[in-house]
Amino acid sequence: MDNQLYEQQRYEKAQKKVQEIKGFYIHFIVFAVLVPMFVFVNLTFSPGYHWFWFPILGWGLGLFFHWFGVLGVDKLGFGKDWEDRKIKEFMDKK
Repeated sequence: MDNQLYEQQRYEKAQKKVQEIKGFYIHFIVFAVLVPMFVFVNLTFSPGYHWFWFPILGWGLGLFFHWFGVLGVDKLGFGKDWEDRKIKEFMDKK
């Protein structure tokens, strides 16, 4: 019974992670599609002032933090698994 519950929890955790990664990929694709449109609109209608850098840099920064939240923390070793291990470690101490 406990093993079945554990496997269900692992499945739900993996499913959540996959949804987070999918959300990041969608975010990245939308960014990659719209950035050239920003540049085109800017250079077509107001070529004297390159305002397209502002949304690109702002959105790019947001995209970086999205990546870091979904994938980057795990790459540094401080992901959810690390949190779970530390919680278990402190709970096991007497």
